[in-house]
Amino acid sequence: MNKIFAITLLFGSFCFGQQTENKEVEKPIRNLFLAMKNADSELLKTTFSETAILQTITKEGVKNEDIKDFIASISKMTKDDLDERITIEAIHVDGNLASVFTPYSFYFKGKFSHCGANSFQLVKQNGEWKIQYLIDTRRKDNCKNLK
Repeated sequence: MNKIFAITLLFGSFCFGQQTENKEVEKPIRNLFLAMKNADSELLKTTFSETAILQTITKEGVKNEDIKDFIASISKMTKDDLDERITIEAIHVDGNLASVFTPYSFYFKGKFSHCGANSFQLVKQNGEWKIQYLIDTRRKDNCKNLK
């Protein structure tokens, strides 16, 4: 009986620890979309590492976007203009590296605009998770299950 209790306790501790770690990894991602929704450039700045890379896959190939330009564009919006609704499908963590995959649907001023998926690479710096790399896809079709 003691062995069963010990195994249950060990497994429960592992699962709880993993959930706590996942919440910490999710935090800068959730803050990114909260900052976009609230047009909060100060919160947005806190989500990225100093050397972060932002890219989008287009029909022409991979497009680079400057983080400072992205933050400036968000600051020009009004609260609730931007609403990116995500589903976190997968989180993988190894030490100070995390990978997160999030399908999304994007709404501009309340109207559906497009959908796609985000792929985040995060790094833990000074005990805090930051977005190091974000690449996304964007499309207007085959979005039925994402709206």
